[in-house]
Amino acid sequence: MVDDDAEDRQIIKDTFEDLGYGAVIHFEENGEEAVKYLQQCLPLLPSLIILDLNMPKMNGTQTLRFLKGNRTFTAIPVIIFSTSLNPIERDECLALGAHSYVIKPISYTQTVDVVKHFYNLCNELSKTGSSSQG
Repeated sequence: MVDDDAEDRQIIKDTFEDLGYGAVIHFEENGEEAVKYLQQCLPLLPSLIILDLNMPKMNGTQTLRFLKGNRTFTAIPVIIFSTSLNPIERDECLALGAHSYVIKPISYTQTVDVVKHFYNLCNELSKTGSSSQG
């Protein structure tokens, strides 16, 4: 998960732990750090990238464009995870190759549902071999 908001990262981390999923998620604060991390992961890449849009250094759209333009990372599904309800922004991300666009939850119940969705999608992707394990 790539998100510059420490509180958002902590909420997602806590929810993963509350659901008993363990330490299956890794966090970076911006796109630049995420790219460095992914390059260190080779050849075992993550099954899924959850990407915020509004970040310093390298924002979500720039990061998505980089990932989908790079043969090494293009097969990794990317979910945009944002507070933005802007349909133009959503459509741009989907056109750039995002798997989906998820609005950040505003309640704990919604957070649980979103985390379950992320976890289940990772499991499905791992089974279908869309990318390497991670």
